Amino acid sequence: MQKRRVVVTGLGAVTPIGIGVKELWDGLISGKNGVAPITKFDASDYDTKIAAEVKNFDPEKFFDKKAVKRLDPFSQYAMVSADEAIIDAGINTDKVNKEKFGVIFGSGIGGMVTNQQQHFNYFESKSPHVISPFFVTMMISDIAAGQISIKHGLKGPNYATTSACATSSHAIADAFILIQRGSADLMICGGSEAAITEMAIGGFNAMKALSRWNDRYLEASRPFDKDRNGFVMGEGAGAILLEEYEHAVSRGAKIYCEISGIGLTGDAYHITAPAPGGEGAVRSMSEAIRDAEISLNDVDYINAHGTSTPYNDVNETNAIKSVFKEHAYKMLVSSTKSMTGHLLGAAGGVEAIATILAVKNNIVPPTINLTNPDPECDLNYSPMTATKKEIKCAISNTFGFGGHNASLLFKKFED
Repeated sequence: MQKRRVVVTGLGAVTPIGIGVKELWDGLISGKNGVAPITKFDASDYDTKIAAEVKNFDPEKFFDKKAVKRLDPFSQYAMVSADEAIIDAGINTDKVNKEKFGVIFGSGIGGMVTNQQQHFNYFESKSPHVISPFFVTMMISDIAAGQISIKHGLKGPNYATTSACATSSHAIADAFILIQRGSADLMICGGSEAAITEMAIGGFNAMKALSRWNDRYLEASRPFDKDRNGFVMGEGAGAILLEEYEHAVSRGAKIYCEISGIGLTGDAYHITAPAPGGEGAVRSMSEAIRDAEISLNDVDYINAHGTSTPYNDVNETNAIKSVFKEHAYKMLVSSTKSMTGHLLGAAGGVEAIATILAVKNNIVPPTINLTNPDPECDLNYSPMTATKKEIKCAISNTFGFGGHNASLLFKKFED
């Protein structure tokens, strides 16, 4: 059976460097830094006092007061980004077959703000009667997908993915497969996270995973740099509208690019550390290239997972060299986490948008703060400033705790 082609027709984002795709893209190209001291709680006793928070987000601009109280921030970010993607795609949801329009929207953690607050309320009162009747429906990680579906009446496939940092990429991959096989014509997919809380920062601190450059916070997220010392937590959401090619053409849709390959693998190695040599990443990138039916030399850019952690950056670099051999030194690689921080379950959605726009606009976002390159990280990471180059095909990598690997391959749209 011939595969149905899948194209990207809408984008939406809520990020630490801007609300909306235009602010995100302008920020990425200009090297805008979203890292700052934590304001969501008093972090004075924490080892890490910095994060990449979403700024200037007023939920009452998007929801009525009752809805604000019944939506965890991760759901708010998800719904706002999904709304933007639908508007950007120029879709009137009343004029499409809603039974062929689905939602796959994931979260690595879900309603962490709600979960923590309800626990605080319970332990302060010692009474179960203080627990909100909306606690469960605000906290569960699938609820953002459900809320998007309910708001727009979308009755196609509807569920969430949860695979740590690979969450959004798995959502996009699943949506791609469902359209390819004919189960849907349109899918809103991506992920959302709002986990800058006392418990989450404390937990990642206990793991020694976060940067502690509190007095140098603008330099703290520095992928591939010799002085990197941990990732910086971020928050936000990225939404992508995928559409079957003929469906998009028939309605005269604006098409950003085509998604033509996915690679999904497991390390089967360790709960946090990547497999030696990036073995799982090697297979995920190789599978995406095979699935897209292109050659290695067709890939011009990789939006790296690039977490700014000692293990990931070297392993991913080695994986890229293992897959692409000498072509690895001809490609551009960059980590937008240097600007947005690590959005955990939302990372793949926001980084897929960056990759899509790199293909569309022939501009590769920079890796900022790369001032002292690690000798083991010796590829062209578009350091400090954006790079103009024709991008025919690009890969977005995301790798999650638990050994979850996902590579998404986007290519220039050709009618």
